[in-house]
Amino acid sequence: MSYNLTCNNEKCNAPRAEYPLNDLLITGTEINYLFICPTKLWYFAKGVTMEQESEWVDLGRFLHEQRYGGEEKEIQIGSIKIDFIRKGNIIEVHEVKLSKSMEKAHEMQALYYLYYLKKLGIKAKAVLHYPKLNETREVILDGMEGEIKWAINEVERIKSLPSPPKPVKSKKCRKCAYYELCWI
Repeated sequence: MSYNLTCNNEKCNAPRAEYPLNDLLITGTEINYLFICPTKLWYFAKGVTMEQESEWVDLGRFLHEQRYGGEEKEIQIGSIKIDFIRKGNIIEVHEVKLSKSMEKAHEMQALYYLYYLKKLGIKAKAVLHYPKLNETREVILDGMEGEIKWAINEVERIKSLPSPPKPVKSKKCRKCAYYELCWI
Protein backbone atom coordinates (compact mmCIF):
# COMPACT_ATOMS: atom_id res chain seq x y z
CA MET A 1 0.00 0.00 0.00
CA SER A 2 1.26 3.49 -0.80
CA TYR A 3 0.01 7.02 -0.43
CA ASN A 4 -1.45 8.61 -3.53
CA LEU A 5 -0.46 12.22 -3.04
CA THR A 6 -0.18 13.29 -6.62
CA CYS A 7 -2.43 15.98 -7.91
CA ASN A 8 -4.13 15.28 -11.21
CA ASN A 9 -5.79 18.07 -13.15
CA GLU A 10 -9.30 17.10 -12.03
CA LYS A 11 -8.36 17.39 -8.34
CA CYS A 12 -6.33 20.55 -8.78
CA ASN A 13 -9.02 22.34 -10.74
CA ALA A 14 -11.91 21.27 -8.51
CA PRO A 15 -13.67 24.14 -6.72
CA ARG A 16 -12.29 24.71 -3.23
CA ALA A 17 -12.32 27.35 -0.61
CA GLU A 18 -10.04 30.29 -1.14
CA TYR A 19 -7.28 30.73 1.42
CA PRO A 20 -6.96 34.38 2.33
CA LEU A 21 -3.58 35.27 3.76
CA ASN A 22 -4.79 35.21 7.37
CA ASP A 23 -6.02 31.65 6.84
CA LEU A 24 -2.64 30.40 5.57
CA LEU A 25 -1.59 29.03 8.92
CA ILE A 26 -0.04 25.86 7.54
CA THR A 27 3.70 25.53 7.97
CA GLY A 28 6.19 24.45 5.34
CA THR A 29 7.03 21.49 7.56
CA GLU A 30 3.41 20.33 7.39
CA ILE A 31 3.47 20.47 3.58
CA ASN A 32 6.78 18.57 3.64
CA TYR A 33 5.41 15.89 6.00
CA LEU A 34 2.29 15.45 3.85
CA PHE A 35 4.51 14.09 1.09
CA ILE A 36 6.71 12.06 3.44
CA CYS A 37 4.05 10.46 5.63
CA PRO A 38 0.52 11.59 6.53
CA THR A 39 0.84 9.83 9.91
CA LYS A 40 3.93 11.89 10.75
CA LEU A 41 2.05 15.02 9.64
CA TRP A 42 -0.88 14.20 11.97
CA TYR A 43 1.37 13.66 15.00
CA PHE A 44 3.35 16.84 14.27
CA ALA A 45 0.17 18.89 13.83
CA LYS A 46 -1.08 17.62 17.21
CA GLY A 47 2.08 18.91 18.91
CA VAL A 48 4.00 15.63 19.06
CA THR A 49 7.45 16.83 18.04
CA MET A 50 10.06 14.11 17.95
CA GLU A 51 12.52 15.74 15.55
CA GLN A 52 14.53 17.47 18.29
CA GLU A 53 15.79 13.99 19.29
CA SER A 54 16.76 12.99 15.73
CA GLU A 55 20.43 12.58 14.84
CA TRP A 56 19.46 13.13 11.17
CA VAL A 57 18.03 16.55 12.00
CA ASP A 58 21.22 17.35 13.96
CA LEU A 59 23.33 16.32 10.97
CA GLY A 60 21.24 18.55 8.69
CA ARG A 61 21.71 21.52 11.02
CA PHE A 62 25.45 20.87 11.16
CA LEU A 63 25.73 20.77 7.35
CA HIS A 64 23.67 23.94 7.09
CA GLU A 65 25.93 25.75 9.56
CA GLN A 66 29.13 24.51 7.89
CA ARG A 67 28.10 25.39 4.34
CA TYR A 68 25.88 28.43 4.83
CA GLY A 69 27.06 29.83 8.16
CA GLY A 70 27.34 33.38 6.84
CA GLU A 71 23.72 33.55 5.72
CA GLU A 72 20.96 34.98 7.89
CA LYS A 73 19.18 31.86 9.04
CA GLU A 74 15.58 30.85 9.62
CA ILE A 75 13.63 33.78 8.32
CA GLN A 76 10.13 33.68 9.86
CA ILE A 77 7.30 35.16 7.76
CA GLY A 78 3.91 34.39 9.27
CA SER A 79 3.60 30.62 9.56
CA ILE A 80 6.58 29.82 7.31
CA LYS A 81 10.22 29.55 8.31
CA ILE A 82 12.72 29.77 5.45
CA ASP A 83 16.31 28.54 5.88
CA PHE A 84 17.72 31.71 4.29
CA ILE A 85 16.93 34.36 1.67
CA ARG A 86 19.10 36.13 -0.87
CA LYS A 87 18.01 39.37 -2.47
CA GLY A 88 18.78 40.35 -6.03
CA ASN A 89 16.60 41.11 -9.05
CA ILE A 90 14.21 38.58 -7.53
CA ILE A 91 13.96 37.23 -3.98
CA GLU A 92 15.55 33.79 -3.67
CA VAL A 93 14.20 31.42 -1.01
CA HIS A 94 16.84 28.85 -0.05
CA GLU A 95 16.17 25.52 1.64
CA VAL A 96 18.99 23.22 2.76
CA LYS A 97 18.28 19.48 2.75
CA LEU A 98 20.37 16.50 3.79
CA SER A 99 19.65 14.25 0.79
CA LYS A 100 17.42 13.98 -2.27
CA SER A 101 15.62 10.88 -0.98
CA MET A 102 12.49 12.96 -0.27
CA GLU A 103 12.88 15.41 -3.13
CA LYS A 104 9.13 15.65 -3.89
CA ALA A 105 8.49 16.74 -0.27
CA HIS A 106 11.31 19.29 -0.52
CA GLU A 107 9.96 20.65 -3.80
CA MET A 108 6.42 20.97 -2.43
CA GLN A 109 7.68 22.76 0.69
CA ALA A 110 9.59 25.24 -1.47
CA LEU A 111 6.57 25.70 -3.76
CA TYR A 112 4.37 26.39 -0.72
CA TYR A 113 6.80 29.10 0.38
CA LEU A 114 6.61 30.67 -3.09
CA TYR A 115 2.81 30.44 -3.05
CA TYR A 116 2.70 32.05 0.40
CA LEU A 117 5.02 34.87 -0.65
CA LYS A 118 2.96 35.43 -3.80
CA LYS A 119 -0.09 35.95 -1.54
CA LEU A 120 1.95 38.73 0.10
CA GLY A 121 2.68 40.25 -3.31
CA ILE A 122 6.30 39.03 -3.34
CA LYS A 123 7.60 37.36 -6.50
CA ALA A 124 10.30 34.85 -5.68
CA LYS A 125 12.02 31.68 -6.78
CA ALA A 126 13.37 28.91 -4.60
CA VAL A 127 16.65 27.03 -4.53
CA LEU A 128 17.00 23.62 -2.91
CA HIS A 129 20.50 22.89 -1.63
CA TYR A 130 21.89 19.39 -1.15
CA PRO A 131 25.33 20.13 0.36
CA LYS A 132 26.37 16.48 0.80
CA LEU A 133 25.84 16.01 -2.95
CA ASN A 134 27.17 19.46 -3.86
CA GLU A 135 23.97 20.06 -5.86
CA THR A 136 21.31 22.74 -6.10
CA ARG A 137 17.95 22.77 -7.83
CA GLU A 138 15.85 25.80 -8.77
CA VAL A 139 12.10 25.71 -8.14
CA ILE A 140 9.54 28.14 -9.59
CA LEU A 141 5.83 28.38 -8.86
CA ASP A 142 4.56 28.88 -12.42
CA GLY A 143 1.63 26.56 -13.06
CA MET A 144 1.88 24.75 -9.72
CA GLU A 145 -0.70 26.76 -7.76
CA GLY A 146 -3.37 24.05 -8.21
CA GLU A 147 -1.13 21.39 -6.71
CA ILE A 148 -0.31 23.66 -3.77
CA LYS A 149 -4.01 24.37 -3.15
CA TRP A 150 -4.65 20.62 -3.21
CA ALA A 151 -1.83 20.07 -0.70
CA ILE A 152 -3.23 22.78 1.59
CA ASN A 153 -6.64 21.09 1.55
CA GLU A 154 -5.08 17.69 2.20
CA VAL A 155 -3.04 18.99 5.15
CA GLU A 156 -6.19 20.53 6.62
CA ARG A 157 -8.10 17.26 6.12
CA ILE A 158 -5.41 15.17 7.85
CA LYS A 159 -5.07 17.67 10.71
CA SER A 160 -8.83 17.45 11.33
CA LEU A 161 -8.85 13.64 11.68
CA PRO A 162 -9.69 12.38 15.20
CA SER A 163 -6.84 9.84 15.06
CA PRO A 164 -3.70 9.42 12.96
CA PRO A 165 -3.93 7.87 9.50
CA LYS A 166 -2.76 4.27 9.47
CA PRO A 167 0.99 4.26 8.78
CA VAL A 168 2.37 2.53 5.72
CA LYS A 169 5.71 0.84 6.39
CA SER A 170 8.53 1.81 4.05
CA LYS A 171 12.32 2.02 4.15
CA LYS A 172 12.14 5.69 5.20
CA CYS A 173 10.43 4.60 8.46
CA ARG A 174 13.74 3.27 9.85
CA LYS A 175 15.25 6.76 10.08
CA CYS A 176 12.04 8.51 11.14
CA ALA A 177 11.93 10.19 14.55
CA TYR A 178 8.30 9.01 14.87
CA TYR A 179 9.13 5.33 14.27
CA GLU A 180 8.26 4.21 17.81
CA LEU A 181 4.81 5.82 17.67
CA CYS A 182 3.94 3.84 14.56
CA TRP A 183 5.70 0.52 14.89
CA ILE A 184 6.55 -0.31 18.51
